[in-house]
Amino acid sequence: MKPFATLFACVAALALSLTVRADEAPKDEKEIKGEGMCLKCELKKADSCQNAIRVKEKDGKEIIYILEKNDVSNAFHRNICTGIKKVVAKGKIKKEGDKHLMVVSKIELDDKKS
Repeated sequence: MKPFATLFACVAALALSLTVRADEAPKDEKEIKGEGMCLKCELKKADSCQNAIRVKEKDGKEIIYILEKNDVSNAFHRNICTGIKKVVAKGKIKKEGDKHLMVVSKIELDDKKS
């Protein structure tokens, strides 16, 4: 019985040490707020539907973040394909040439009044 209890305690300790809270974003992820829209339907900059977020910086400059297609982005697309909506997104941002790309891990409508 004692070896079983020891094994159980070790497995439980390992499981607890590997637990990561789902609401904690990795340190290399950024959060952006802006206007979510379809890159094809609204911006006319793609041949097929794809999510984009327009962010206005403090200096008035606009940046369009193109969201790379993944399960999170694809599932959210129905919310913004037919119109512009305020959104909040978390993910990894990278730049390729003059394009700002984002791989989202979370995206949702921004219902808060800013």
